[in-house]
Amino acid sequence: MDGRVTLARPHAVLLVLLLLAAAEASAAAAPASKQQCHSGDRAALLAVKAAFGNASYFISWTADIPCCHWFGVRCDDAESSSSTPAGGRRVVSLAIMRDANIRGPVPGAAIARLTALQELLFLHVPGVSGTIPRALTRLSALMDLTISRTGVSGQVPAFLGDLRALRSLDLSFNALTGAIPATLAALPRLASVDLGHNRLTGAIPPLLLVNSGAEAFLTLSHNNLSGSVPAEFASVSFVQVDLSRNALAGDASVLFGRGKPLLVSVNLSRNAFSFDMSRLELPERLASLDVSHNGIHGGVPAAAGNLSQLMFFNVSYNQLCGQLPRGLAAFEVYSFRHNKCLCGAPLPACQA
Repeated sequence: MDGRVTLARPHAVLLVLLLLAAAEASAAAAPASKQQCHSGDRAALLAVKAAFGNASYFISWTADIPCCHWFGVRCDDAESSSSTPAGGRRVVSLAIMRDANIRGPVPGAAIARLTALQELLFLHVPGVSGTIPRALTRLSALMDLTISRTGVSGQVPAFLGDLRALRSLDLSFNALTGAIPATLAALPRLASVDLGHNRLTGAIPPLLLVNSGAEAFLTLSHNNLSGSVPAEFASVSFVQVDLSRNALAGDASVLFGRGKPLLVSVNLSRNAFSFDMSRLELPERLASLDVSHNGIHGGVPAAAGNLSQLMFFNVSYNQLCGQLPRGLAAFEVYSFRHNKCLCGAPLPACQA
Protein backbone atom coordinates (compact mmCIF):
# COMPACT_ATOMS: atom_id res chain seq x y z
CA MET A 1 0.00 0.00 0.00
CA ASP A 2 2.90 2.40 0.83
CA GLY A 3 4.36 1.72 -2.61
CA ARG A 4 1.15 2.76 -4.32
CA VAL A 5 1.00 6.03 -2.40
CA THR A 6 4.63 6.82 -3.23
CA LEU A 7 4.05 6.19 -6.92
CA ALA A 8 0.93 8.36 -6.99
CA ARG A 9 2.66 11.50 -5.71
CA PRO A 10 4.73 12.34 -8.84
CA HIS A 11 1.59 12.09 -10.97
CA ALA A 12 -0.26 14.48 -8.67
CA VAL A 13 2.62 16.97 -8.74
CA LEU A 14 2.83 16.71 -12.52
CA LEU A 15 -0.90 17.37 -12.85
CA VAL A 16 -0.66 20.50 -10.70
CA LEU A 17 2.33 21.77 -12.71
CA LEU A 18 0.49 21.17 -15.98
CA LEU A 19 -2.54 23.08 -14.71
CA LEU A 20 -0.30 25.95 -13.68
CA ALA A 21 1.45 25.98 -17.05
CA ALA A 22 -1.86 25.92 -18.89
CA ALA A 23 -3.14 28.86 -16.86
CA GLU A 24 0.03 30.86 -17.55
CA ALA A 25 -0.11 30.08 -21.28
CA SER A 26 -3.74 31.07 -21.49
CA ALA A 27 -3.04 34.32 -19.71
CA ALA A 28 -0.08 35.12 -21.97
CA ALA A 29 -2.09 34.51 -25.12
CA ALA A 30 -4.88 36.92 -24.19
CA PRO A 31 -4.63 40.69 -24.78
CA ALA A 32 -3.97 42.62 -21.57
CA SER A 33 -7.26 44.49 -21.84
CA LYS A 34 -9.17 41.22 -21.76
CA GLN A 35 -7.19 39.70 -18.91
CA GLN A 36 -8.15 42.25 -16.29
CA CYS A 37 -10.42 40.77 -13.65
CA HIS A 38 -12.45 42.67 -11.12
CA SER A 39 -10.20 43.71 -8.24
CA GLY A 40 -12.89 43.00 -5.66
CA ASP A 41 -13.44 39.51 -7.05
CA ARG A 42 -9.70 38.85 -7.00
CA ALA A 43 -9.52 39.85 -3.34
CA ALA A 44 -12.51 37.64 -2.53
CA LEU A 45 -10.91 34.64 -4.23
CA LEU A 46 -7.68 35.16 -2.32
CA ALA A 47 -9.74 35.17 0.88
CA VAL A 48 -11.23 31.81 -0.17
CA LYS A 49 -7.72 30.48 -0.79
CA ALA A 50 -6.55 31.68 2.63
CA ALA A 51 -9.58 30.15 4.34
CA PHE A 52 -8.53 26.75 3.01
CA GLY A 53 -4.93 27.17 4.16
CA ASN A 54 -3.51 27.88 0.69
CA ALA A 55 -4.02 24.25 -0.36
CA SER A 56 -2.19 23.03 -3.47
CA TYR A 57 -5.48 23.13 -5.42
CA PHE A 58 -5.01 26.90 -5.56
CA ILE A 59 -1.43 26.82 -6.89
CA SER A 60 -2.40 28.82 -10.00
CA TRP A 61 -4.00 31.54 -7.87
CA THR A 62 -0.98 33.86 -7.92
CA ALA A 63 -0.34 37.55 -8.55
CA ASP A 64 1.27 36.98 -11.97
CA ILE A 65 -1.81 35.22 -13.38
CA PRO A 66 -5.09 37.15 -13.89
CA CYS A 67 -7.79 35.69 -11.67
CA CYS A 68 -10.00 34.88 -14.66
CA HIS A 69 -7.37 32.28 -15.59
CA TRP A 70 -7.13 30.70 -12.15
CA PHE A 71 -7.99 27.01 -11.97
CA GLY A 72 -11.67 26.51 -11.13
CA VAL A 73 -12.58 30.12 -11.91
CA ARG A 74 -14.61 31.37 -14.86
CA CYS A 75 -15.37 34.99 -15.68
CA ASP A 76 -17.96 36.60 -17.89
CA ASP A 77 -17.20 37.47 -21.52
CA ALA A 78 -14.50 40.09 -21.91
CA GLU A 79 -16.49 41.89 -24.60
CA SER A 80 -19.38 42.49 -22.22
CA SER A 81 -17.29 43.69 -19.26
CA SER A 82 -15.53 46.89 -18.38
CA SER A 83 -11.78 46.55 -18.91
CA THR A 84 -10.86 49.52 -16.73
CA PRO A 85 -8.80 48.89 -13.59
CA ALA A 86 -11.77 49.96 -11.47
CA GLY A 87 -14.03 47.46 -13.19
CA GLY A 88 -12.87 44.36 -14.99
CA ARG A 89 -14.33 40.99 -15.79
CA ARG A 90 -16.59 39.50 -13.13
CA VAL A 91 -16.25 36.00 -11.71
CA VAL A 92 -19.41 34.07 -12.59
CA SER A 93 -18.36 30.52 -11.69
CA LEU A 94 -16.28 28.99 -8.89
CA ALA A 95 -15.60 25.24 -8.82
CA ILE A 96 -13.66 23.56 -6.02
CA MET A 97 -13.63 19.81 -6.53
CA ARG A 98 -11.91 16.46 -6.22
CA ASP A 99 -9.32 17.31 -3.61
CA ALA A 100 -9.11 15.57 -0.24
CA ASN A 101 -6.53 18.09 1.02
CA ILE A 102 -8.98 20.99 1.13
CA ARG A 103 -10.30 21.25 4.69
CA GLY A 104 -12.51 23.57 6.68
CA PRO A 105 -15.98 25.10 6.53
CA VAL A 106 -17.43 26.72 3.43
CA PRO A 107 -16.00 30.29 3.57
CA GLY A 108 -19.35 31.97 3.12
CA ALA A 109 -18.26 35.53 3.90
CA ALA A 110 -15.49 35.43 1.28
CA ILE A 111 -17.63 33.76 -1.39
CA ALA A 112 -20.46 36.24 -0.77
CA ARG A 113 -18.16 39.02 -1.99
CA LEU A 114 -18.32 37.48 -5.49
CA THR A 115 -21.52 39.39 -6.16
CA ALA A 116 -21.80 38.38 -9.84
CA LEU A 117 -21.41 34.65 -9.11
CA GLN A 118 -23.87 32.46 -11.01
CA GLU A 119 -22.47 29.00 -10.27
CA LEU A 120 -20.88 27.64 -7.07
CA LEU A 121 -19.57 24.08 -6.96
CA PHE A 122 -18.06 22.08 -4.10
CA LEU A 123 -17.76 18.48 -5.33
CA HIS A 124 -15.79 15.51 -3.96
CA VAL A 125 -14.10 17.58 -1.26
CA PRO A 126 -14.70 15.44 1.84
CA GLY A 127 -12.66 17.74 4.08
CA VAL A 128 -15.15 20.59 3.64
CA SER A 129 -17.31 20.52 6.76
CA GLY A 130 -19.65 22.54 8.95
CA THR A 131 -23.03 23.92 7.96
CA ILE A 132 -24.17 25.78 4.86
CA PRO A 133 -23.46 29.47 5.61
CA ARG A 134 -26.21 32.08 5.51
CA ALA A 135 -23.82 34.49 3.79
CA LEU A 136 -24.47 32.66 0.50
CA THR A 137 -27.89 34.32 0.35
CA ARG A 138 -26.10 37.53 -0.65
CA LEU A 139 -25.36 35.91 -4.03
CA SER A 140 -28.43 37.34 -5.74
CA ALA A 141 -27.32 36.15 -9.21
CA LEU A 142 -26.62 32.54 -8.16
CA MET A 143 -28.36 30.06 -10.47
CA ASP A 144 -26.60 26.76 -9.73
CA LEU A 145 -25.51 25.64 -6.25
CA THR A 146 -23.74 22.31 -5.76
CA ILE A 147 -22.33 21.14 -2.43
CA SER A 148 -22.01 17.40 -2.98
CA ARG A 149 -19.90 14.57 -1.56
CA THR A 150 -18.53 16.71 1.25
CA GLY A 151 -18.60 16.54 5.04
CA VAL A 152 -21.19 19.30 5.30
CA SER A 153 -23.80 18.64 8.00
CA GLY A 154 -26.72 20.34 9.74
CA GLN A 155 -30.07 21.04 8.13
CA VAL A 156 -30.99 22.12 4.62
CA PRO A 157 -31.33 25.82 5.49
CA ALA A 158 -34.67 27.52 5.01
CA PHE A 159 -32.78 30.65 3.96
CA LEU A 160 -31.89 28.99 0.64
CA GLY A 161 -35.36 30.17 -0.35
CA ASP A 162 -33.86 33.66 -0.55
CA LEU A 163 -31.79 32.68 -3.62
CA ARG A 164 -34.47 33.84 -6.04
CA ALA A 165 -32.41 33.18 -9.19
CA LEU A 166 -31.64 29.56 -8.26
CA ARG A 167 -32.37 26.98 -10.99
CA SER A 168 -30.45 23.95 -9.73
CA LEU A 169 -29.74 22.76 -6.17
CA ASP A 170 -27.52 19.73 -5.50
CA LEU A 171 -26.77 18.92 -1.86
CA SER A 172 -26.40 15.17 -2.37
CA PHE A 173 -24.05 12.78 -0.54
CA ASN A 174 -23.57 14.84 2.61
CA ALA A 175 -24.63 14.43 6.25
CA LEU A 176 -27.66 16.72 6.20
CA THR A 177 -30.51 16.09 8.63
CA GLY A 178 -34.00 17.40 9.35
CA ALA A 179 -36.82 18.23 6.97
CA ILE A 180 -36.79 19.63 3.45
CA PRO A 181 -37.66 23.32 3.94
CA ALA A 182 -40.91 24.46 2.36
CA THR A 183 -39.17 27.69 1.34
CA LEU A 184 -37.57 25.85 -1.59
CA ALA A 185 -41.03 25.53 -3.13
CA ALA A 186 -41.27 29.31 -3.41
CA LEU A 187 -38.24 29.63 -5.68
CA PRO A 188 -39.67 30.79 -9.03
CA ARG A 189 -37.00 29.25 -11.30
CA LEU A 190 -35.98 26.09 -9.45
CA ALA A 191 -36.15 23.12 -11.85
CA SER A 192 -33.65 20.61 -10.47
CA VAL A 193 -33.26 19.36 -6.88
CA ASP A 194 -30.93 16.61 -5.67
CA LEU A 195 -30.93 15.96 -1.92
CA GLY A 196 -30.16 12.27 -2.22
CA HIS A 197 -27.92 10.28 0.13
CA ASN A 198 -28.43 12.32 3.29
CA ARG A 199 -30.37 11.74 6.53
CA LEU A 200 -33.45 13.80 5.79
CA THR A 201 -36.78 13.14 7.49
CA GLY A 202 -40.35 14.37 7.23
CA ALA A 203 -42.58 14.88 4.21
CA ILE A 204 -41.91 16.16 0.70
CA PRO A 205 -43.04 19.82 0.49
CA PRO A 206 -46.25 19.74 -1.57
CA LEU A 207 -45.35 22.64 -3.85
CA LEU A 208 -41.74 21.64 -4.53
CA LEU A 209 -40.88 22.25 -8.23
CA VAL A 210 -44.41 23.35 -9.16
CA ASN A 211 -42.83 26.46 -10.73
CA SER A 212 -40.24 24.48 -12.69
CA GLY A 213 -41.76 25.12 -16.10
CA ALA A 214 -40.94 22.87 -19.06
CA GLU A 215 -38.68 20.31 -17.34
CA ALA A 216 -38.12 19.15 -13.76
CA PHE A 217 -35.59 16.82 -12.13
CA LEU A 218 -35.98 15.47 -8.58
CA THR A 219 -33.74 13.12 -6.57
CA LEU A 220 -34.53 12.46 -2.91
CA SER A 221 -33.23 8.90 -2.70
CA HIS A 222 -31.48 7.27 0.27
CA ASN A 223 -33.05 9.33 3.04
CA ASN A 224 -35.74 8.61 5.63
CA LEU A 225 -38.57 10.66 4.16
CA SER A 226 -42.14 9.71 5.05
CA GLY A 227 -45.66 10.60 3.98
CA SER A 228 -46.94 10.44 0.42
CA VAL A 229 -46.12 11.84 -3.00
CA PRO A 230 -47.75 15.29 -3.14
CA ALA A 231 -50.87 15.46 -5.30
CA GLU A 232 -49.45 18.70 -6.71
CA PHE A 233 -46.81 16.65 -8.55
CA ALA A 234 -49.50 15.80 -11.10
CA SER A 235 -48.88 19.22 -12.67
CA VAL A 236 -45.07 19.01 -12.70
CA SER A 237 -43.42 18.12 -16.01
CA PHE A 238 -40.85 15.67 -14.68
CA VAL A 239 -38.03 14.26 -16.78
CA GLN A 240 -36.43 12.27 -13.95
CA VAL A 241 -37.71 11.28 -10.48
CA ASP A 242 -35.84 9.22 -7.89
CA LEU A 243 -37.57 8.70 -4.53
CA SER A 244 -36.00 5.32 -3.83
CA ARG A 245 -34.99 4.01 -0.40
CA ASN A 246 -37.20 6.11 1.84
CA ALA A 247 -40.28 5.38 3.97
CA LEU A 248 -42.81 6.89 1.57
CA ALA A 249 -46.26 5.35 1.21
CA GLY A 250 -49.59 5.72 -0.56
CA ASP A 251 -50.38 6.42 -4.19
CA ALA A 252 -47.52 7.53 -6.46
CA SER A 253 -49.49 7.26 -9.70
CA VAL A 254 -49.60 11.08 -9.97
CA LEU A 255 -46.06 10.85 -11.32
CA PHE A 256 -47.39 9.23 -14.49
CA GLY A 257 -50.10 10.06 -17.01
CA ARG A 258 -50.73 12.05 -20.16
CA GLY A 259 -49.29 15.18 -18.60
CA LYS A 260 -45.82 13.60 -18.38
CA PRO A 261 -44.66 13.27 -22.02
CA LEU A 262 -41.03 14.06 -21.13
CA LEU A 263 -40.70 11.47 -18.36
CA VAL A 264 -37.62 9.31 -18.97
CA SER A 265 -36.66 7.78 -15.62
CA VAL A 266 -38.62 6.88 -12.45
CA ASN A 267 -37.24 5.09 -9.39
CA LEU A 268 -39.69 4.45 -6.54
CA SER A 269 -38.01 1.30 -5.23
CA ARG A 270 -37.79 0.27 -1.56
CA ASN A 271 -40.67 2.30 -0.16
CA ALA A 272 -44.20 1.34 0.89
CA PHE A 273 -46.16 2.60 -2.11
CA SER A 274 -49.50 0.96 -2.85
CA PHE A 275 -51.51 1.62 -6.01
CA ASP A 276 -52.98 -0.18 -9.01
CA MET A 277 -50.23 -0.40 -11.62
CA SER A 278 -52.60 -1.57 -14.34
CA ARG A 279 -54.10 1.94 -14.39
CA LEU A 280 -50.81 3.67 -15.07
CA GLU A 281 -50.36 5.54 -18.33
CA LEU A 282 -46.68 5.14 -19.15
CA PRO A 283 -45.10 7.84 -21.37
CA GLU A 284 -43.57 6.80 -24.69
CA ARG A 285 -40.12 8.17 -23.82
CA LEU A 286 -39.78 6.13 -20.63
CA ALA A 287 -36.34 4.48 -20.54
CA SER A 288 -36.06 3.31 -16.93
CA LEU A 289 -38.70 2.24 -14.39
CA ASP A 290 -37.96 0.73 -10.98
CA VAL A 291 -40.90 0.23 -8.59
CA SER A 292 -39.48 -2.85 -6.86
CA HIS A 293 -39.90 -3.59 -3.14
CA ASN A 294 -43.26 -1.89 -2.59
CA GLY A 295 -46.87 -3.03 -2.16
CA ILE A 296 -48.07 -2.27 -5.68
CA HIS A 297 -50.96 -4.37 -6.98
CA GLY A 298 -52.87 -4.92 -10.23
CA GLY A 299 -51.04 -5.92 -13.39
CA VAL A 300 -48.31 -4.64 -15.68
CA PRO A 301 -49.90 -2.31 -18.27
CA ALA A 302 -50.00 -3.72 -21.80
CA ALA A 303 -48.47 -0.47 -23.07
CA ALA A 304 -45.25 -1.30 -21.19
CA GLY A 305 -44.45 -3.85 -23.87
CA ASN A 306 -44.55 -1.18 -26.57
CA LEU A 307 -42.06 1.25 -25.04
CA SER A 308 -39.31 1.34 -27.65
CA GLN A 309 -36.80 3.21 -25.45
CA LEU A 310 -37.24 1.10 -22.32
CA MET A 311 -33.84 -0.17 -21.14
CA PHE A 312 -34.45 -0.94 -17.45
CA PHE A 313 -37.62 -2.36 -15.90
CA ASN A 314 -38.04 -3.79 -12.40
CA VAL A 315 -41.36 -4.55 -10.69
CA SER A 316 -40.09 -7.30 -8.37
CA TYR A 317 -41.23 -7.71 -4.74
CA ASN A 318 -44.77 -6.38 -5.14
CA GLN A 319 -48.32 -7.82 -5.29
CA LEU A 320 -48.71 -7.85 -9.07
CA CYS A 321 -50.68 -10.45 -10.97
CA GLY A 322 -51.55 -11.41 -14.56
CA GLN A 323 -49.79 -11.97 -17.85
CA LEU A 324 -46.75 -9.94 -18.77
CA PRO A 325 -46.82 -8.00 -22.07
CA ARG A 326 -44.87 -9.79 -24.80
CA GLY A 327 -42.55 -6.85 -25.31
CA LEU A 328 -41.03 -7.40 -21.86
CA ALA A 329 -39.83 -10.95 -22.56
CA ALA A 330 -36.26 -9.76 -23.14
CA PHE A 331 -35.85 -8.56 -19.55
CA GLU A 332 -34.29 -10.80 -16.91
CA VAL A 333 -36.43 -12.96 -14.62
CA TYR A 334 -35.28 -11.04 -11.53
CA SER A 335 -37.19 -7.98 -12.80
CA PHE A 336 -40.49 -9.75 -12.07
CA ARG A 337 -39.80 -12.15 -9.20
CA HIS A 338 -41.61 -12.24 -5.85
CA ASN A 339 -45.00 -11.03 -6.99
CA LYS A 340 -48.42 -12.50 -6.33
CA CYS A 341 -49.13 -14.24 -9.62
CA LEU A 342 -47.30 -12.76 -12.62
CA CYS A 343 -46.80 -15.11 -15.53
CA GLY A 344 -45.59 -15.19 -19.12
CA ALA A 345 -42.10 -14.80 -20.56
CA PRO A 346 -39.57 -14.50 -19.09
CA LEU A 347 -41.54 -16.10 -16.22
CA PRO A 348 -43.26 -19.48 -16.59
CA ALA A 349 -46.25 -19.57 -18.92
CA CYS A 350 -49.66 -18.60 -17.58
CA GLN A 351 -52.07 -21.39 -16.66
CA ALA A 352 -54.96 -21.84 -19.08
